[in-house]
Amino acid sequence: MAREQFDLIVFDWDGTLMDSTAHITRSIQAACRDLGLPVPADEAASYVIGLGLREALQIAAPTLDPSEYPRLAERYRFHYLVKDQTTELFAGVREMLQELRDQGYLLAVATGKSRVGLNRALDQSRLISLFDGTRCADETFSKPHPAMLHELTRELGQDPARTVMVGDTTHDLQMAINAGVAGIAVTYGAHPAGSLSALSPKFIAPSVSALSGWLQENA
Repeated sequence: MAREQFDLIVFDWDGTLMDSTAHITRSIQAACRDLGLPVPADEAASYVIGLGLREALQIAAPTLDPSEYPRLAERYRFHYLVKDQTTELFAGVREMLQELRDQGYLLAVATGKSRVGLNRALDQSRLISLFDGTRCADETFSKPHPAMLHELTRELGQDPARTVMVGDTTHDLQMAINAGVAGIAVTYGAHPAGSLSALSPKFIAPSVSALSGWLQENA
């Protein structure tokens, strides 16, 4: 069956496939608290989700001396790992990915997580075999720079015009725009629907089932 629009579907991880937004937000807040820094509100802390860790902490803790970023990052990792095993995939994600894979789509991940963090998450969720390629923020430029998508399309021999990026943040959608690929937003993650719609994604999914349905019919 001929493809409607896309051959390669790239997913963000946190807040798109994994239900980890609240956990990341709490971990950022706890790390700031440990260092006696102003604790960002939920909205401010969740805004940085999807960025590389250093970029995220620079925004979340703007008063911190750059020499102290490693300490803040260490405290963040501590709090995140304490409850890392309790985060789970959103309901329906595994089935959606398997169906897309069975239909012959190439699947990839572009994430603000570190390589160590993504490998651990892929292993724990038993999803490694479903993805053809992955890129992490500590391997290349952080979102919204287009490098992750450019590298994935080159690696997998795919046309950016037939590639789509699925994510829950404006960082994901802006990266898609910068890379010349289509964007799909999900509103069950970190950023509000209004901010996402302002970047004119091809589709805005309020749930995993809605995302899966759109991809099955339109991708």
